[in-house]
Amino acid sequence: MTAGTALVARMGDQALAGPLGSLDAYLERVSRISVLTREEERQLAERFRKDDDLAAARQLVLAHLRFVVHIARGYSGYGLPVGDLIQEGNVGLMKAVKRFDPSMNVRLVSFAVHWIRAEIHEYVLRNWRLVKIATTKAQRKLFFNLRRLKKNLAWLSAEETAAVARDLGVTPAEVTEMEKRLSARDMSFDPAPEADDEELYSPAAYLPAPDADPAEQVEEAESADDSHEQLRGALGRLDARSRDIVQRRWMTDDKATLHELADKYGVSAERIRQIESSALGKLRGLMAAAA
Repeated sequence: MTAGTALVARMGDQALAGPLGSLDAYLERVSRISVLTREEERQLAERFRKDDDLAAARQLVLAHLRFVVHIARGYSGYGLPVGDLIQEGNVGLMKAVKRFDPSMNVRLVSFAVHWIRAEIHEYVLRNWRLVKIATTKAQRKLFFNLRRLKKNLAWLSAEETAAVARDLGVTPAEVTEMEKRLSARDMSFDPAPEADDEELYSPAAYLPAPDADPAEQVEEAESADDSHEQLRGALGRLDARSRDIVQRRWMTDDKATLHELADKYGVSAERIRQIESSALGKLRGLMAAAA
């Protein structure tokens, strides 16, 4: 068992390693866990790094589970269970906690996002794969045959390229292009260690994008959700006419004009404007009281 896997195993029964039972219950529970201040986070990280204090590591993990949920939801378009995505992301979070160095003066969430995404990416690739390197029947034949040949050959010579093209019914240019694809390797700005206990840090780990802070994204998302709930509650306390006027004037893509609403309710456009203004004032007051 590697060091990283051992940490996950040791913390798994304490740190809520993955959503169990009802996903809604898990999300509700996670949302009630307090977010750590920078100083609290630094103290806990130092306790874990210096004293191997698992209680401190557990607090760090629990306080960041909401960020994993936010990141995992961004991968829901692959048709995989959100609960499984969250669980894989939580594993990445625990690996990040193990490697986090508070002396770098970077928040844990900015460092952990790379590990969380790496685990989710690995899960997605294991369960959802679409190879688009070859789109035609001839290209698919070329892909698999050339890959088999490349196990035993270096770069093809001009004669070998022409022979392969002849045998497979494609052009020499297509053979060369496919050979380049098979031989190419992506260079990563953010490499991950090959083993859990391998120390490997990339510049990306400590250079968070200023416009993509996960903490700010989650805070904004939660704030928007709260505002929507408050708005729904406040709308429910308006009378039916005021609510309809506000919704048709502000909450639809095809907004109604004052004159259209005046015709509907048999009053003047000025009266509709007055009702709208009064309703908006009530909404502001109700939402301020609920905040």
